Amino acid sequence: MRLTDPRPQPNKGDKYANMTDHDESTGPEGYQVAAVEAWIEQNVPDLTPPFRWTRLLGGHSNLTYQLDDAQGSHAVIRRPPQGELLPKAHDMSREWALISALGPTAVPVPAALGFCEDPGVTGAWFYVMGLIDGQPLYNADDTGSRVPEGQRRKMAMSFIDVLGDLHGVNPDAVGLGDLGKKEDYVGRQLKTWYRSWNSSIEGADYDDPRAHELQRFLLDNVPEQGPARVVHGDYGLHNCLIGPDCTVAAVVDWEISTLGDPLADLAYALNPWPDPADTDPVPPEAATAPSGFPSRSELAARYADKTGRDLSGLDYYVAFNRWKSACIVHGVYARYMEGKKSADDGIDLDEMRERIGRSLALSEQAANRAA
Repeated sequence: MRLTDPRPQPNKGDKYANMTDHDESTGPEGYQVAAVEAWIEQNVPDLTPPFRWTRLLGGHSNLTYQLDDAQGSHAVIRRPPQGELLPKAHDMSREWALISALGPTAVPVPAALGFCEDPGVTGAWFYVMGLIDGQPLYNADDTGSRVPEGQRRKMAMSFIDVLGDLHGVNPDAVGLGDLGKKEDYVGRQLKTWYRSWNSSIEGADYDDPRAHELQRFLLDNVPEQGPARVVHGDYGLHNCLIGPDCTVAAVVDWEISTLGDPLADLAYALNPWPDPADTDPVPPEAATAPSGFPSRSELAARYADKTGRDLSGLDYYVAFNRWKSACIVHGVYARYMEGKKSADDGIDLDEMRERIGRSLALSEQAANRAA
């Protein structure tokens, strides 16, 4: 997806653990408490209203709360943000389908407790899932405070093993065969994000010939795709809850997941990890920057051993992901430049513009290795 997520992220926190109590005078944002608690009482037998509602930060602006009942049971409730949404954005039904189907597999996900598709209850679909004892890692400070150096190798291997487990799931066997189109995942992505680049040129007041040259190279050299697997689409330490034992306790935020080429998912997941061969080091603020982690090459070898997949063409997928990252950040940058998003939240637009160029440079380097 991207070198780093262009959306603002909390400096600290856990989308399912960093909490702030809601304003008792207004109630939890986006929820009609009485109606929701009545629905839960009828549909989620393990929970007994009334609840203490506690806002959980993060989660890509979805309205996410921890629910605590008087019997000591805990859960998480999640719904889209209020207001008009882009088509397919904040798809609660997709997240629910993924955690429900993957629950019995080796892929760690929160328990699927209940899904409400009646917008009359609180104005939008929502679902209830189990609370996970774990925290994501957004930056180097998170890693330093939550994962001791002696445990970082173990954590990284757990991270890559879970991705291998996900890509080992046959989607047809778990009821996910209709999650998306199975064929030509990379080719379709190349066309989609190239349209995004071209439509953002005017708003961004920025074009780069490398974006066009790389798209043509990538489109002309799409590898033959093997059997389609579930691709998370945003698999990284920011979407993995790291448990007290420093392994992945659960993978979250499945709203853009689909079916496709697992090697594209792998290359994206590997991008933030350091490697001795890198000409540009990992940014010092990155979650993977602290010492004690295995190299990106070691993680790739671990994945190959676990899955049996041939990674000789991995550089192509690295080039694809770096190019896609540039397109995504380019689109976000254009919205800021057009005034469609406010830059008052501390966004450094000059740095964002530079990131576009850096992503294209990294894509070009990988494409040259793949050629």
